[in-house]
Amino acid sequence: MTKKWFQIGVLSIFILSVCLRFWGLERFNTLVFDEVYYAKFGNNYLTRTPFFNVHPPLSQYIIGIGIWIGSHLPFGQDTVNELTGSVRSPWSYRWLNALTGSLIPLVIAAIAYQLNHRYRFALLAGLFTACDGLFLVESRYALNNIYTIIFGLLGQWFLLLALNNQNQQRSWWLVLTGISFGASVATKWNGLWFLLGAYFIWIAVYIIRGIQSFPDPPIRLTSLATVIRQRKIFLSEWYRKWVDLNKTSPEIAVQTPLQNLAQINIWQMLFYLGIIPAIVYRLIWIPHLQLDRKYGFIEVHQQILKYHLHVGGNNPNVHPYCAAWYKWPLMNRPIAYYYQTTESVDQPLSGLQPPLPTETGKIIYDVHAMGNPFLWWFGVAAILFLAAMLVLQVVIPWFQQKRFYLPANLAIDNWIALYLVLNYAANLLPWVRVTRCVFIYHYMSAVVFVFLAIAWFVDQCLSSYYREIRVVGVTITFLILAAFIFWMPLYLGLPLSPEGFKIRMWFNTWI
Repeated sequence: MTKKWFQIGVLSIFILSVCLRFWGLERFNTLVFDEVYYAKFGNNYLTRTPFFNVHPPLSQYIIGIGIWIGSHLPFGQDTVNELTGSVRSPWSYRWLNALTGSLIPLVIAAIAYQLNHRYRFALLAGLFTACDGLFLVESRYALNNIYTIIFGLLGQWFLLLALNNQNQQRSWWLVLTGISFGASVATKWNGLWFLLGAYFIWIAVYIIRGIQSFPDPPIRLTSLATVIRQRKIFLSEWYRKWVDLNKTSPEIAVQTPLQNLAQINIWQMLFYLGIIPAIVYRLIWIPHLQLDRKYGFIEVHQQILKYHLHVGGNNPNVHPYCAAWYKWPLMNRPIAYYYQTTESVDQPLSGLQPPLPTETGKIIYDVHAMGNPFLWWFGVAAILFLAAMLVLQVVIPWFQQKRFYLPANLAIDNWIALYLVLNYAANLLPWVRVTRCVFIYHYMSAVVFVFLAIAWFVDQCLSSYYREIRVVGVTITFLILAAFIFWMPLYLGLPLSPEGFKIRMWFNTWI
């Protein structure tokens, strides 16, 4: 694929994303799902109305800016309501989310390209992301998860760009990395997991480089006593060769920017990916604390933490759509953001958030926050495949050579696997310890690495010499695109007959 066709492909993905997110943006003249919080909070900044929120304020600032700009535009004002506390059009408090969501597939494509500079891998990653339902739904309403994701992904992208540069250019990219990670955490605290993923891969690279510094590693599957006797010799020899290796590291052929993480020392990590994000996070709170003076910086965090600790656990008595972390990868419990029935398509929709009706009308309008099932299921399989590939990289030498061994130069696909698996784990596993009611949208920061994983797998299939394997790649791509079209009425809230709605609810837990 040439650079020109790659650019055309990226532009096409962006146009597709924009069209899907902006089409009929004002159709539901109400506050959908958590818009009852975030659209109101954004408007509160414009009206100077103090309020308390259980999340950091950055997304509400952005939504407020969108409302102000959208209210001054000569279009998008056909329908209005007073549900935010002022007379506003739904378009005004949704358009900036739609634009931001349209950019996410491009950022993911950019990350994919930085990993191995393969045009097809990048295009597939961007296309699959554009064809996900949960990201489409979250982009079409004034919600905050989109901003957590895009700032976290920008931090990952800037980090890869920093690793591809040296000296002053690297420093500037690292500054942008820290700013982006800080902005992600200042949207929601779980934005911290993107930063955790960066630390995971940095630590992993240092460990790998340390092991690779020995052409014949002394750690073998021998007796424990032998290992203990060798420990002092091993540590001193490891340190000497590690220092020598770092001195010559610029001369080593680099296959992927991830290897260059070993060129960033702990002090640089703590400054660029520790102090800078903390400063950004603190500064972002200043406007909110100037508006609402009830709590100071420490007190407001105590109140937020108190709220989250007192939210009930994952059961239907707390919220009908609570879903523990282990239910997310297989999309066991998506959420109905909006549901209304009418007798005909000509009947006007309610201007208020309708309750879930007990009766069944002839036409169903349902906005379902659910992913693209085949994209998610194939993606989880791809992540597991990559994890198995990494494990076998270590296990096979154990059986063949009776020692712990890593080759001097890991293949680029092993580096990509390490990056995706560690970032996926960093964004999913912290939720294991969370006992409060959580929802499927908390999985969004992890599932982006699932999109990258399935894009890598399909790219590998399409590059295969064997026709059967290429057919597998084409089939997976077709199923993902077909599934996106099939479930699109639920993403966009298009009118459906009861039969059409039922055939899309494959499992009872989806309803």
